[in-house]
Order: sequence, then C-alpha cells, then structure tokens
Amino acid sequence: MTSSTWSKAPDFADRPDRVEAVRAQTTTDLRTYLEDGLQQVECRTCHTCVLVRKNSFNHTSIQWEAEPATVCPELAGARPGAQQSCPRLTASINHAVMEGIIEVRNTKSE
Repeated sequence: MTSSTWSKAPDFADRPDRVEAVRAQTTTDLRTYLEDGLQQVECRTCHTCVLVRKNSFNHTSIQWEAEPATVCPELAGARPGAQQSCPRLTASINHAVMEGIIEVRNTKSE
C-alpha cells in the first residue's frame, strides 16, 4: 500500500510576516475578481439591475444585486441552482457593449 503525497496547504503559523502577506494578497484578489471593473447594467425589458464586467467578448461576469428569481420575470420559478441566464438581460448587456457603456477589457481575438 502506498502512502498519499497530498499535504495540506501551509498555514505559516511560524511566519507572521508571511501570514500578513497572504492576507493582503487575498484581499487584493477578492477586490480584483469580485469588485473591480464592474459596471451597472439595467435590463431594457424588466429594468432589473446587475453588475457586469466583460473580460473579453466571450467572457461576461454578472453579479446580481438581488436574488435573480425575485427580480427577473424570466427567472421567476427557476429551479434553485439552475443556470441563471436571461436572454433579455444578455441582449441588454450586449447593447451596452455595442454602445461603449461597458468596457471589454481584453479585445484580442480568442
């Protein structure tokens, strides 16, 4: 029987400077991935507002400001955990991109 080579990530308990560096980088990463570059877009059909970041033409990050099934008629009654996508909201986001309201961060072809 072979033993596993997997090990838990280090906790750096003996290196407080490293603990602080990891904490600071985690805070930066959270801001970068969850807040930076988000712009508000309103659905042109139902007026639901979401926060959007376009990392490329093919990649869109959406953060709902409220529970999607309670604010979007298209998603009302959707199964919990189901992919939450509304074609009208997608069209509104695409319109915002075409009008230059939403910046596409990476415009290189994919």
